[in-house]
Amino acid sequence: MTTRTRGALAVTTAIGLVFSASFASAQEAEVEAGEIIVTAQKRTENLQDVPISISVLSGEDLRTQGAASLVEYGGYVPGLTVLSSQPGTSTISLRGIAPVGSAQSVGIYLDDAPVGSSSLYARSATYSLDLLPYDIQGIEVLRGPQGTFYGASSIGGLLKYVTVKPSLEKFSFKAGGELFAINHAGNPGWATQAMANIPIVEGKLGMTASFAWRKTPGYTDTINNPDLKDQNDVEQTGGRLSLLWEPSDVLSVRLGGIWQSIRAEGTNTITADVDGVPDGNGWSNNNFVHEPFRKSIDYYSASIDYDLDFATLSSATTYSETNTHSVQDASLVFGIIYPFLDPDVPAGLAPFILDLGLEKVTQEIRLTSPSGGAFEWMIGGFYTKEDSSNHQLVRTLNFDGTPNDFDPGAVVSLPSTFKEYAIFGNATLRFGSFDLSAGVRWAQNKQKFRQISDGPFIGFADDPGSSKEDVFIYSISPQFHLNDDAMIYARVANGYRPGGPNVTFPGVPPQVDADTLVNYEVGFKANLFDRSLSVDVAAFYMDWTDIQIVQDFGGVTGQTNGPKAVSKGIEGSISWRPVAGLTLGLNGAYTDATFGADAPEIDAIDGDRLQNVPKFSGSFSADYNFAISDRLEGKIGGGVRRMGQILSAASSAPDALWSDAYTAVDLNAAVTVDEHWTVRVYARNLLDKEAATSRGYTRNAFNVPAYQSMIPLQPRTVGVALDLSF
Repeated sequence: MTTRTRGALAVTTAIGLVFSASFASAQEAEVEAGEIIVTAQKRTENLQDVPISISVLSGEDLRTQGAASLVEYGGYVPGLTVLSSQPGTSTISLRGIAPVGSAQSVGIYLDDAPVGSSSLYARSATYSLDLLPYDIQGIEVLRGPQGTFYGASSIGGLLKYVTVKPSLEKFSFKAGGELFAINHAGNPGWATQAMANIPIVEGKLGMTASFAWRKTPGYTDTINNPDLKDQNDVEQTGGRLSLLWEPSDVLSVRLGGIWQSIRAEGTNTITADVDGVPDGNGWSNNNFVHEPFRKSIDYYSASIDYDLDFATLSSATTYSETNTHSVQDASLVFGIIYPFLDPDVPAGLAPFILDLGLEKVTQEIRLTSPSGGAFEWMIGGFYTKEDSSNHQLVRTLNFDGTPNDFDPGAVVSLPSTFKEYAIFGNATLRFGSFDLSAGVRWAQNKQKFRQISDGPFIGFADDPGSSKEDVFIYSISPQFHLNDDAMIYARVANGYRPGGPNVTFPGVPPQVDADTLVNYEVGFKANLFDRSLSVDVAAFYMDWTDIQIVQDFGGVTGQTNGPKAVSKGIEGSISWRPVAGLTLGLNGAYTDATFGADAPEIDAIDGDRLQNVPKFSGSFSADYNFAISDRLEGKIGGGVRRMGQILSAASSAPDALWSDAYTAVDLNAAVTVDEHWTVRVYARNLLDKEAATSRGYTRNAFNVPAYQSMIPLQPRTVGVALDLSF
C-alpha cells in the first residue's frame, strides 16, 4: 500500500516556445563547427539530424555553473520541471506530463540501460537517479514518448546520463576542491573529486576511475525541537570504475561500476499553518523527531559491440541494487488521534519509517546497420527483472519517546516482482531530401505483488496479487531536408507506463491498467549563418489516456485509472555565436496541460490544469571564453531563469495551492593557467530570491488540512573552486 498524508495511513499545455543554448555540449564531447553529436537513437548522429526535440547538457558546463543536482540545472532545460526536497528525492516531468501516480513518467537511463523501477510500488516517481556531475560526460533530455527505443515509463520523455568513456591512447588526470556557502546555513559546504584515465595497454585496454565527495550544509530548522538546527545537511559520495577493451578493430568490450551514497539528516521542506503563516522565521519545519534519509546505489554494467560488417551486434547487461531508508515525522498526522481512539492515551509522536529496496537486472541485444546509407535499421530484444521491497512502519510514541498502547500503529510490507520482455525495430529510409523513420515495439510484463499489513491503523491482511499486460507501441516520422543544414520533420509516437496489481481494500480495483500517451509533433531544426545560429523548434499535441492516479479509498490510498488529459505546445531552442568565444541562449516554455474529462476521484473536472506543471518557464544565458595572455584563459558566464506557478492538485480541487513564480540569477567565472590550473567562482540565486517552488496541504488522519508544506528555492549559494588537469 502506498502512503500519503491523506487518510488513516496517510503519511506521506504544453503550448511551449523554447530557446536554449549555452548548456549544449556533445554526447561524446565531439563538437565541431556548431555540431553536437548524440546517441539518442542508439547510434552516433548530429543533434540537428535527429527528428526528436532534444536538449544536451555537458558535465563540464554543469560544474562551471556550480550545479550538483537535477533541480539545479532543470531551470535551463525547456519544458523540464524538477521538484526536490533533497538529493535523491526528485519528481521529474516533461512537456506537462507529471507523475500523478506513484510510477515515473520520464524514463531514466544510465548509458545503455534503464535505472529505477517500472512497477507501482518502488516509488520511482519520487526517488529519481540524481548523480553527481563530476564524472558525467553529458546529459541528454529527450521530449515526448521514446518507447520504441527505450521502452516503458518514458511517456513524457527520457533523461539519459552519459558517463566518460575511457581513452586507450592518452593518460589524463584531473582533481579539484570546492568551498561554498549557502545563505541561512550555519556552516560552509565543501566538495572534492578526482578522476584518472589510464591506457593500460596502449590502443587496446584503458581504464577510467573517479571519486567524488560533497557535503552540503543545512539551512532549515524546526520549531518543535531546538536540537535540530540546520537539519537538512547532505553528504554525498560517489565512485566509478570503467574498463574499455578493444582487442581488434571489430570488437569492443566495456565494463563499469558506479557506487553512490546519499546521507541527509532532514529535508529542505518548510512549513506554515493552514492559512499560510510561516512557522518560525520562515525557514523552519514543524517536525518533532529527526528525519534522516539514506540512499545507496550499486550499478554494474557490461557492453559488447561486435562489427559484423553488414551490421553491429551489441549487448548491454546491467545489474543494480538500490536501497532507500527515510524517516518522516507524522506526529501531526497520526499523533493527534490517540485520545480519540482511547481517552487514556494522550497525543504523541508518530515517526513514519520507509525502507525501499530494488534489485534490477536488464539485458538488451540489438543489431544495428551502419549509419549514413539509404536504408538504416535496428532490431533487438530486451528483458528486465525487478525484485522490489517496500516496508512501512508507523510508530506510536509518547512525547518522551516511549511506546504507547497502539505501538506499532501500522506495519506494511509490499514485496513485488516485475518482469518484462520486449522486441523492437526501428528503421529510416532515405529518398534524396526526404527521409521516413518508423519504429515498433511489442512488450509483455508480468507482475506479482503481496500486501502484508497489520496494526490498529490498517488491520490485518496477507493478500497476493498478479497481473499480465501486452503492449504494442509505434512511432513514425517523415523528414524533409531543405538543405544540409535545415530540416522539417513530423513525428507521431505513443508510449505506455505499466499497470499492475493493486492493494486489497474495499472499493479498490484489483488491478491498475497501463496508461498510454500519443504524441503528435511538427518540428524545424537548422544551423544558419555559417552555423553561427542553431535553431530547434517543435509544436506538439499529446493525448494522455487512463492516467494512473493515487486515490483515497475510505482512509487508505490505492492506485486507479483516472481520466484523460491533453498537453499541447511549441518548443524550440536557439544558440547564437555572434563572435568567437561568445555564446548566447534564450529559452522559454508556455505550457497548457489540462484534464480532458471529469475525475471526481481527485476533485478534478474537465479543463482543470494538471498539477506540477508551470504555464511558463524560461531562461537567458551568456558565456564568453577569451584569452587573457599567452598563459591565461578566461571565462565568464551567467543566466537568468524564470519559473511560473504550479498547482499542488487539480485546479478545481478544494485543497489546491499555488507555488510562487520566481526569477533567479546565476553567475560564474573562471581563469585557467597553462591549461592545467583553473580557479572557478560561481553564484546561484545571486539576488537571494525567496520562493516556494511547490506548496501543498498535509492532511491529518481525519482528512482535514493540518498545515502547509513548501519546497523553497535554495538560498543564495556562492562558491570558489580550484581544479587541476593534465
